[in-house]
Amino acid sequence: MATVYYIFLVFAWCISRLSFGAMYRLSNFLAFLLKDVFKYRKSVIESNLENAFPEKDANDLEIIRNNYYRNLSDVILETTKIKGMKPDEFLRRFTFTNYDIIQDLLDKNKSIIVSTGHRGNWEWMGLALGQYIHPVKGMAVVKPLSNKYFDKYMTSLRNYIYPDSVIPFKETFRTLIKLKKRQTITIFAADQTPTKGEINFWTNFLNQDTPFFLGIEKISRSLDMSIVFMDIIRIKRGYYDCRFTLISDEPKNTSEHEITEKYVNLLQESICNQPDNWLWSHKRWKHKRT
Repeated sequence: MATVYYIFLVFAWCISRLSFGAMYRLSNFLAFLLKDVFKYRKSVIESNLENAFPEKDANDLEIIRNNYYRNLSDVILETTKIKGMKPDEFLRRFTFTNYDIIQDLLDKNKSIIVSTGHRGNWEWMGLALGQYIHPVKGMAVVKPLSNKYFDKYMTSLRNYIYPDSVIPFKETFRTLIKLKKRQTITIFAADQTPTKGEINFWTNFLNQDTPFFLGIEKISRSLDMSIVFMDIIRIKRGYYDCRFTLISDEPKNTSEHEITEKYVNLLQESICNQPDNWLWSHKRWKHKRT
């Protein structure tokens, strides 16, 4: 595995030095390989789309699937290119709509949880938002990869501009407790699938019974952190817009599951508006309620 990793590092370095035009031409070829040669998770993607959008016909679903493969290959190569980009390049490629929502909360000396989903390029987003909010400390909660080599690589990308920008998933609450006296913005991509033993909440999401983590709700209510939803919209190739929506600035006054339900509804709306821009190859519905 170490040999494979070092070969990958050489490949990644070459990608990071490509022009954007050359990188996106390569991305077209990668999308072709994923879709037509390797048929990467074809059955998972098709099943997810058919169940999520029963009202769409086969042609509409095919268009979403084809666009998804191109978006996926773009995200893969854009992420690989990170270390060949200057910090201000991320800011040029991201706009932040309704940022006044964030600023108002910061002016009230609130720490913020930004709940998002795996839409657009979430890796570029973290590097752009971290600079945009500086000197407020920005962090992202991540699940460490099972492969220690590639986990180290991804951590180096996420810490590319500011060190200590990553919180391992299982250390989230402990880390935020330590930083309670400091104003922070913490990003949660809260659309991942809980393990079977972590499931405590089910709701209807994209026409399917779906489990969700309750972490953003529990942490926000416990530490009195405001909750904001962020959608990442692909404007055109290589350019994104982050759009903020306030979920709650008084989480302790919310009812049980209110925050989570609002997050789920906002995420579902954003996916329906731009369906090819979500992670359809993920086995999101592998667990069934018993």
